[in-house]
Amino acid sequence: MREFIVEADGGSRGNPGPAGYGAVVIDASTGQTLAEAAEYIGVATNNVAEYRGLLAGLRAAHELDPTATVHVRMDSKLVIEQMSGRWKIKHPDMKPLAFEAAAVLPASQVTYEWMPREQNKHADRLANEAMDAGKRGEQWSAAASTAELAAADARAARAAAEAEPSDQPSDQPSGQPSDQPSDQPSGPPGDAAGAAVKAEADVRAARTVAAPSSGWAPADMGAPATFVLLRHGETPLTPQKRFSGSGGTDPSLSDVGREQAERVGAALARRGTIQAVVASPLARTRETAGIVAARLGLDVSVDDGLRETDFGAWEGLTFGEVRERHPDDLNAWLADPEVRPTGDGESFAATATRIAATRDKLIAAYAGRTVLLVTHVTPIKTFVRLALGAPPESLFRMELSAASLSAVAYYADGNASVRLFNDTSHLRA
Repeated sequence: MREFIVEADGGSRGNPGPAGYGAVVIDASTGQTLAEAAEYIGVATNNVAEYRGLLAGLRAAHELDPTATVHVRMDSKLVIEQMSGRWKIKHPDMKPLAFEAAAVLPASQVTYEWMPREQNKHADRLANEAMDAGKRGEQWSAAASTAELAAADARAARAAAEAEPSDQPSDQPSGQPSDQPSDQPSGPPGDAAGAAVKAEADVRAARTVAAPSSGWAPADMGAPATFVLLRHGETPLTPQKRFSGSGGTDPSLSDVGREQAERVGAALARRGTIQAVVASPLARTRETAGIVAARLGLDVSVDDGLRETDFGAWEGLTFGEVRERHPDDLNAWLADPEVRPTGDGESFAATATRIAATRDKLIAAYAGRTVLLVTHVTPIKTFVRLALGAPPESLFRMELSAASLSAVAYYADGNASVRLFNDTSHLRA
């Protein structure tokens, strides 16, 4: 039976703050590095980052050999003691992470050991490289295979050997020129050292690759652009179910709406995956985004393409009131996405065209990253409808609550995957 050592670490600059993790799998018998994993995870706590590092290390070991015994070494006393069963897990954020870690491999195959921080340099370096990249606004992850690491190490070894004087005699007699011309111009001794530096860069490149995507997408497409879609919190019009688009009174959040936004921010901070926040220009979305972004330590960008549909003369009215005042217009609107609301509003077809253009622009701007889009009912339903390839009438078959979360991932081949819809679990006490 094979034996692996997993060394893992995680850190947060601010606690919570920009966070990342690193993990390495080592062959216990040879000391060879078999796999590395690292990722910038956005805003999270130290404990969340450390657990994420443990998860990544255990999963990498499982991929190498699910029957191997694994000895985990970390400098987090909390994680080691909790996973060993000696400390109770009281914090609600830690329980699901510990449960996930315990489920990767049978408990009989895994042991845990605390080690001093100074002995955990490899995983610590990976975690800090991930956090440094995140600070620069780059999506950064690493998941190098055994073959990639071995190939990179071999290149580095060859370059290093070229940089050292050879112990073997030359094929040419001393003092005589070679009959064959060199493929490279003669250069100073530093050229060999430069080759070694290049090889080291190759090693880093081999060990810093995009993490494989989940789902049906091929692993070589890299990390998708993921849009976490947040509907704004309640306004005074929301409980009354009144049309509230981009052409109305532009209401602000109610007290309930502000409390909802706080709960969203707390939940997303625990998950630690959001790397940027973009909001519709309307007051209710900018206010929601501001509350959430403050909790995440991020700034808010505004994109006009995320605004709600303009409902024309229906703004501020209930559905029943529209049916009483504009029955023919309403029936036509329900039957045809090209029809505009009374008073030169915006049709659902026009909204879809706008959202598709905004989607493409944001995918290009946030490739491989996870971005929170704070927007409205119709835009979120349209993102989902377009991702599913569903007909326009599907908009009337979706329920979307205030301050709910949905998510769509977009891959390099143009495909999309709906990962979440109308989640309100974070709003429960």
